[in-house]
Amino acid sequence: MERRRVVVAMSGGVDSSVAAALLKSKGYEVIGITMCFNIERHSGKKPTCCGIENIDDARRVAHKLGIKHYVINMKLPLEKYIIKDFCAEYLRGRTPNPCVRCNQYIKFRILLKKALSLGAVFLATGHYARIQQAPSWEFGDWNYLLKKAKDLKKDQSYFLYRLNQSQLKHIFFPVGHYTKEEVRNLAKEFDLPVAYKLASQEICFLPELDYRKFLRERIKAKNIKPGPIVDKRGNILGKHKGIAFYTIGQREGLGIAKGYPLYISCIDARNNRIAVGRREEVLSKEFLVKDYNFILRPIKKKIAARVRIRYNHKEAAAEIIPAEDILKVSFRKAQFAITPGQSAVFYDKDIVLGGGIIEKVVG
Repeated sequence: MERRRVVVAMSGGVDSSVAAALLKSKGYEVIGITMCFNIERHSGKKPTCCGIENIDDARRVAHKLGIKHYVINMKLPLEKYIIKDFCAEYLRGRTPNPCVRCNQYIKFRILLKKALSLGAVFLATGHYARIQQAPSWEFGDWNYLLKKAKDLKKDQSYFLYRLNQSQLKHIFFPVGHYTKEEVRNLAKEFDLPVAYKLASQEICFLPELDYRKFLRERIKAKNIKPGPIVDKRGNILGKHKGIAFYTIGQREGLGIAKGYPLYISCIDARNNRIAVGRREEVLSKEFLVKDYNFILRPIKKKIAARVRIRYNHKEAAAEIIPAEDILKVSFRKAQFAITPGQSAVFYDKDIVLGGGIIEKVVG
């Protein structure tokens, strides 16, 4: 029986390297592909690609495993689908999540298409999440469920809610069934060159994790204007440096001394104004979601679910109410800093139902 071919998105890190090793050990024909975003990082006198070390690490792992390895240039898709939206959202006073869009447009659209064009049956990544097949009594075939990872501390299902059935049937998440510690041990057992490599916390185009510096370099100065910081009554308390540099719930960097903590409660892009208040003034229960996706099928009536409004947010009980092209989400208890531009992801226990982009807070 001919071996099934799998393309593994190899980032040069431990997780994707172990994913490739696991699939090779199970008899798959594995091909490694590393995405290069060709972003210049200035080191000394000469600029270098910020991902060159990771590309070299992925190549060394591929050599160790005896698999083919290719590098694909993704600079243009990154600019088109991720960076332009990233800058535009901050200019609108919103807070985007580039990792969600990267999974949607680059990894599981462009790269998946590339994998299938190479004759692969699956694209595998090092994401901590699980895919489970479930019988579809309605259509007589299979549905694919997206579920949380075994290691809830590393779970990345939040970033994957935009996947659909036609994509899930061609995707593997080999490390989703392991804890991070188990994956690290597997890397040592496979004797991978990256077994002791530290995990990266960087966003690929923000190597210093300084989005404000990035925005200053990318956005024309005339588009970022200072403006007033006000309280809920409209009293001016201070001056901001441009709404692109702030987010809902932010406390630091306001330059205001009131004797008690103040948090950003609202960013008014139209009037170039930021409102602040005490913590309780940043608590909300209801918000609207647009550009949503449900992994199995859209809901037609109100449902109960647990909802996460950002990656590090603890899920909370809520009702989701459909209305034409928008969803209304109503939490049972008020939550802190519901932020337009971020993703709201809906869960039923460990199953991802779907999610969408937070449009605005309504109550």
